[in-house]
Amino acid sequence: MVNKEDRKKLNDRFIHVFGLLEARGEIVKNDRNGKGVGDFAERILGKRHGHIIRAYLNPDDPRMIKYSEALALCREYGVSEDYMLYGKGEPFESPLQRLARQAGAEEVAGGSKILFTTQEAFAGDTIGAAAMTAPETNQFFSLPGIEGRGLVAFPIKGNSMEPVIYNGDIVICREVDDVRDIKDNEIYAVKSSGSVWVKYVQRIFTRGRLTHLKLISANYLEYDPFEEEVNPTTRLYKVISKISRV
Repeated sequence: MVNKEDRKKLNDRFIHVFGLLEARGEIVKNDRNGKGVGDFAERILGKRHGHIIRAYLNPDDPRMIKYSEALALCREYGVSEDYMLYGKGEPFESPLQRLARQAGAEEVAGGSKILFTTQEAFAGDTIGAAAMTAPETNQFFSLPGIEGRGLVAFPIKGNSMEPVIYNGDIVICREVDDVRDIKDNEIYAVKSSGSVWVKYVQRIFTRGRLTHLKLISANYLEYDPFEEEVNPTTRLYKVISKISRV
């Protein structure tokens, strides 16, 4: 039987996680576009009972979150079950842990490998042939149906590609051998001069030579297209799959 003190600790962790989700922008209390407390309640409780969530958040209210609801929170928002249920570890799974849980990915030592990295590391100079051949210093995983060389995965930051790709989604990309081989109006990770963008891409030719790429956001109401010069550091990776948070 679960004692009251354990329930209190569980509810305290819920209050902490709720605050973290607010700080990350995943909950906006007065939002009417899918991130409000009522929307949160629907995902966790199965009903738009925002008043119950507010009761859980009030330390003076005797009502406390149930274990079944805490598990729903873990499932819906990528919260660590070890943290939420037992107070162990960090509140959120790493992107690789989430990917493995949702897609059944496994780390592999050989065969077709997908290099998992961060967007910042991918933008830098450390991701390349050396990284792909050094499994002892990098994280790799495999997914059914995705094979071949030059595979990289990283989590997306920002909302410029919503509603196609959301903040926190993991994109899996395959390196393009020659930038001239890309197809217009498809999604690529464009890596150049220490920056990386995930965009729809259009080629721009000058006197028959590919000189620039036009990068277009799916969220075009907030983000204008822009052009990026093709230079010796430019590398393109075709986005071939994504794994969403929920």
